[in-house]
Amino acid sequence: MHHVILLRGSSRLSTSASRSAATRWPPLARFIALDERLGVAAEARGPWSLAAYEFIRFGLKQGWACLFGGVLLGLIIATRLWYPAGAALARYDALFLAAIAIQALLLATRLETLEEAKVILVFHVIGTAMEVHKTAVGSWIYPEASLFHIGGVPLFTGFMYAAVGSYLARVWRLFDFRFARHPSLLAITLLSIAIYINFLTNHAFVDMRIVLLAATAILFARTTIFFKVWRVHRRMPLLLGFGLVALFIWFAENIGTVTGTWLYPRQMAHWSMVPASKLTSCLLLMIVSYTLVARINGVRTVDSAKREPLAEERLLRSDA
Repeated sequence: MHHVILLRGSSRLSTSASRSAATRWPPLARFIALDERLGVAAEARGPWSLAAYEFIRFGLKQGWACLFGGVLLGLIIATRLWYPAGAALARYDALFLAAIAIQALLLATRLETLEEAKVILVFHVIGTAMEVHKTAVGSWIYPEASLFHIGGVPLFTGFMYAAVGSYLARVWRLFDFRFARHPSLLAITLLSIAIYINFLTNHAFVDMRIVLLAATAILFARTTIFFKVWRVHRRMPLLLGFGLVALFIWFAENIGTVTGTWLYPRQMAHWSMVPASKLTSCLLLMIVSYTLVARINGVRTVDSAKREPLAEERLLRSDA
């Protein structure tokens, strides 16, 4: 059996607005009514028009979820192309101060919630700690000088890890995540601890990556994620979602290295693409991020919708 949560087509605008994730971000709240009218108009034109509307809405939601990370990645590219070589302030320090300024601006304009800022802080600390260790053992280097650094790690790097946490926290709310057959928080917490320990020790001891990937596959093999683009909760295997997010982290890794922001040993003489094998590291890193956000947000199951007093919402059951 599977479950799909579906809002009635005749639901009132006020009800839809009250359930919209945009209410969490005041600058977006003013567009809720317009968005609803566009959706209703697309629905009236037929299934193809509605599919196009949902596709565009999905892309806009994903872009909004990537706000912090997208701006930071844009700054990494821009400073590589146009930052003055002889500037008094090093490029890495400019990125660090810019990241802080962006964070303050997002909070001041209420484009980011305080909860998301707390998530970013946690990821910043965890990411910086791992960076200090991994650069110390030569896994990768930051070739430029900086004033704000710990060991060989410029402090802006913590924000790159924070960007993953920020994305997951925002996308969780924007798409109203629900789950079926999700593993326990205890199980995924233990898995994440093991992943983090392996990141810190795999250079000196046996790399347990294959075992950790197998454990991830076993834990999440039967898990389905339900995500709401507009009114209907669509579904997909959660492992597929993990893979897609890991792929985009890998793309960001390539952008980071091609701009010379950080380099792996094999890239010191000349740049080459980050090996596809790094996708496994991206996936495992993302599992750690996912676990922290899951513990903060909680895991809402599809069955929990039965117990929630959502006006004009019905639960449909159908055979798998």
